[in-house]
Amino acid sequence: MNRLVNEKMFKIVCICFGVIAMVGIGIGEHVFAGEPIKLGQSCALSGPAQALGQGMRAGLLAYFGKVNANGGVKGRKVTLVSKDDGYEPDRAIKNTRELIQQENVFLLIGEVGTPTSKAVVPIAEKEKIPFFGPFTGAEFLRNPFKPYVVNVRGSYYQEMEKLAQYLVDEKGLKKIACFYQNDGYGQAGLSGIKIALQKRGMELAALGTYERNTVAVKGGLLKIRRAKPDAVIMVGAYKPCAEFIKLAKKVGMKDTIYCNISFVGTDALKNELGSAGEGAIISQVVRFPWDESVALVREYQQAMKAYQPNAKIGFVSLEGYMVGKLFCMVADSVGGDLNRDNFLAAVAKGGTFDLGGVQLKFGANDHQGMDEVFLTTIQDGAIKPL
Repeated sequence: MNRLVNEKMFKIVCICFGVIAMVGIGIGEHVFAGEPIKLGQSCALSGPAQALGQGMRAGLLAYFGKVNANGGVKGRKVTLVSKDDGYEPDRAIKNTRELIQQENVFLLIGEVGTPTSKAVVPIAEKEKIPFFGPFTGAEFLRNPFKPYVVNVRGSYYQEMEKLAQYLVDEKGLKKIACFYQNDGYGQAGLSGIKIALQKRGMELAALGTYERNTVAVKGGLLKIRRAKPDAVIMVGAYKPCAEFIKLAKKVGMKDTIYCNISFVGTDALKNELGSAGEGAIISQVVRFPWDESVALVREYQQAMKAYQPNAKIGFVSLEGYMVGKLFCMVADSVGGDLNRDNFLAAVAKGGTFDLGGVQLKFGANDHQGMDEVFLTTIQDGAIKPL
């Protein structure tokens, strides 16, 4: 009799401990039903463009941290494998092949830069893997339409049109020069400002270049200085652009207006410029990261504080956050199996994705979510809407 009682008591105790253990798991951590959804990112985590890669990665991780804390996507955890390419195409190619062949990632996300994107998109297309939310406004990712490329941000052409509207249409300036990086990124921006000026019956007053991943800007500066431009449109990374502006002001170009496009990395540019940054203009493709009247911005700030507390609030990490949120919204909307074909079909089928006061609109032959461009300026050492 005692033996039967003891066995019953033992079973009851085991059941109780099992219930406690399951409750503990439910309280302490989420149980993910399926394999993680692994995403791959090649970006600049070192070198002169590192702030851009680090910012994109931080924004992505902030949203993935938030979604994973709430059960993931379809009960699956979202993970990110980031590899440093130093903003060099050869390294980006190597990283991309490793991410596809060794890491078996679901898709490629948050690539940073035009030259690196140009190098790896053919690989993505050949392998039929989505190339999602790159940090570049290059036109080749948009026209002609590429079914495996999904863009969140507006294009460099749109940014250049916005700058031309401000400088020419509003300010009435006549002499515009362009300082650009001597590669695919620089050429993309150069084409954009040329088109915008041609619409207004104008041509560039002068051109100057520098080589990627250097700050050798003096040659380009001298060519532009001779033309005495009213404004200089800059298509580069933050370190060389900051070096150009500082040197230009030292050699007498104090009244010139210096304009950068979003890829420059606004916060990093401001920090590099210091007091020389006063009056610089930067076009943006996302909302002001400190505008708490926008639901998305409030959510982003909270997620950054919770999951990326050592990263700074800024335009680049906000864009990364938006890319991460859009990925999860699209993946969650897939009706059947979450495979690449169904995912891409869901982008077009979904039409409009509301990120929280910011809407991204897609269609069957339209893989660019946003068309808005905003202007900001450095004033009294702070970034402010223009």
